[in-house]
Amino acid sequence: MSALSPAGLRPEPKKIPGLRWYMVGMLCLASELNYLDRQTLSVLAQTIQDDLKISTTEYANITSAFLGSYAVMYAVSGRLVDWLGTRKSFIIFVTSWSVVNMLNAFARTALHFTVFRFLLGAAEPASFPAGVRASSEWFPVRERALAVGIFNAGTALGSALAVPIISFIALTWNWRYAFVFGGAMGLVWVVVWALVYRLPRDHPRLSAEELAFIESDRTVEKESTESVPLARLLVRREVWGCILARVLTDPISYFFFFWIPKFLQQERGFSLADIGKYSWIPFAVGAVGNVLGGMIPRWLVNRGWTVNRGRKTTMAVASCCMPLLCFAITRVPDPAVAVALMAGMMLCHTLWLNVALPAEVLPPKVVGTVTGLGGCLGAVMGVVTQQLIGWTVENVSFAPVFAVCSVMHLTAFALVCLLIGELGKIRDVSARV
Repeated sequence: MSALSPAGLRPEPKKIPGLRWYMVGMLCLASELNYLDRQTLSVLAQTIQDDLKISTTEYANITSAFLGSYAVMYAVSGRLVDWLGTRKSFIIFVTSWSVVNMLNAFARTALHFTVFRFLLGAAEPASFPAGVRASSEWFPVRERALAVGIFNAGTALGSALAVPIISFIALTWNWRYAFVFGGAMGLVWVVVWALVYRLPRDHPRLSAEELAFIESDRTVEKESTESVPLARLLVRREVWGCILARVLTDPISYFFFFWIPKFLQQERGFSLADIGKYSWIPFAVGAVGNVLGGMIPRWLVNRGWTVNRGRKTTMAVASCCMPLLCFAITRVPDPAVAVALMAGMMLCHTLWLNVALPAEVLPPKVVGTVTGLGGCLGAVMGVVTQQLIGWTVENVSFAPVFAVCSVMHLTAFALVCLLIGELGKIRDVSARV
């Protein structure tokens, strides 16, 4: 007979083995939809520019409008996530960005796109502090890099899927339908999320054994759940290490996501059909890099390495490969080799897993806030670099942009070692420093 609930009125819900992996799967799907929506414009950039007579400078202004609101709301949404909780945050913000994305289908001018992308930028950033917080809620410290890697892999998967899906919709029907498609998928996700997500201790289908494993290496996290003043966080070196890592490496993400299709069209002669066939490859490799960025350290930890040594070794190797790849891509004329080199760059960039850092050094109650601050300042830097990239591409070439990208990971890695120190050790942020 089935076990009865405490009330004795209905059978106790059946436990689901490995439930935490289903939860991170939902998080991965959320980030996929997030980037599917934002990549729609990137994939269609040249098509929309030709159709609506939008210049490259105006396109840079459109992406900057997105990043401007994205930057402000990243900081605000991080604090909101810690206040609202993970479940409510995703419901509110995924619904918002899905509806806003559909509005892009009605754009007729560069100004329309600027307004709609501004609104999209205000709605989308909460996904990341909420996702990192959910990972810290559902996973022990030693598995968090892998959990965040799977969640963050959705950004590259969404971008990879966006290329063939969006180009197919645009070529088969009209580019406007592509925006409607992404928004509709987001609304379906919200319904499923509202039904299945709960905190581990509140989830009726989580076994006692898995709950014990999730909480097995938590010490500081079991202390007071009272909110921590922002001023107390901002005096900690570890917090600034997490933030500055995002400031230096997030602009490279925005460059890849906003400009890869345009680079392949402008510099390597790809058509929209070619973009649909081939430019998804770097993003798919980036998704693999996100997962490997957590899987490789976990594999090393299982063989006796510390979390700190495993993560930093992975980050250091990836950082050292970037200058070689960035130099090579500006020298090879062959389109196929260019795609392969771009895929290598995406792999190294995503192996870094900068978004996982707060979950590896801070308790869940402040992860959303610190992730939001890092994403905010990273997006501010993204706004600046989008303008510089637009001017440089229009007046010079892509070569100087790749030159700058080549050294940013090494610089960020040095700051992580200097400011954060040991990864995998959760700090007590309730104490004054």
